[in-house]
Amino acid sequence: MSYFTIAGVQMHALHHGDNTEAMRLRIDALMSRFPQVQMVLFSELMPMGASPHHAQPLPSNAEAMFCQLAEKHRIWLIPGSMFEQVEGATYNTLSVINPQGQVVARYRKMFPFRPYEAGVESGSEFVTFDVPNVGRFGVSICYDMWFPETTRTLAAMGAEVILHPTMTDTIDRDIELAIARTNAAVNQCYFFDINGAGAIGNGRSIVVGPSGDVIHQAGTGEEIMPIEVDLNRVRRERETGLRGLGQPLKSFRDRRVDFSVYRTENGTPPFLDTLGPLAKPQRIDIEEY
Repeated sequence: MSYFTIAGVQMHALHHGDNTEAMRLRIDALMSRFPQVQMVLFSELMPMGASPHHAQPLPSNAEAMFCQLAEKHRIWLIPGSMFEQVEGATYNTLSVINPQGQVVARYRKMFPFRPYEAGVESGSEFVTFDVPNVGRFGVSICYDMWFPETTRTLAAMGAEVILHPTMTDTIDRDIELAIARTNAAVNQCYFFDINGAGAIGNGRSIVVGPSGDVIHQAGTGEEIMPIEVDLNRVRRERETGLRGLGQPLKSFRDRRVDFSVYRTENGTPPFLDTLGPLAKPQRIDIEEY
């Protein structure tokens, strides 16, 4: 089977607080209206809000509730991400739950939005998972997609669909829309970039096809986006090229260049060391001019 229906959920929620009951109601309503849906994806930090003070060890009661919902509706469920507490460290962690209500993978955000996402540790493990008889899916979170190496690695691991919850409430959302399209095109995959609305995001979720084509772009309010993907389209375009033209994954595989910027034995490239610390910009007083 190559057809598979994924519903992105863009919803209003509390910026600080428990949103799990609202998510449960939304899933129940979604599955009643769109029973064809096989996977549901929420935005980043939707369940417990955006404060690391709500960090909990995993598994947690919230995760258990989502497992029950996945089993009840027989769906794959990615309920956004939650802050995870691990031996004094905090991670921004996403759970992948199968239709049997089992957590099959957890992914820790590799690139916290520093310096603003202060005190959150970086994950180090890429995560893909297989939906039996359908295809391979990869996951990343928000700022991860600004680093092309993340999506490229998932594609090189065989991911045909990237599931990407985000929480963007800032003026750079238009840039992220371009990045989502670029990531889909250069990796020849579907890209689901699902944002929150209201206090937990400025919306404009986007679903992109493997040629970089916009399948759907949401507005700024609440929206449910059930999208049927065709994994055979990914496989065909990876074989014959984007619009019958470029074949970027094959070209990357067959490259002769070894990218020296990634060699770490000699430290970072000298130019990068000139950029200064990773810190918030500070106000310059007029008297200093």
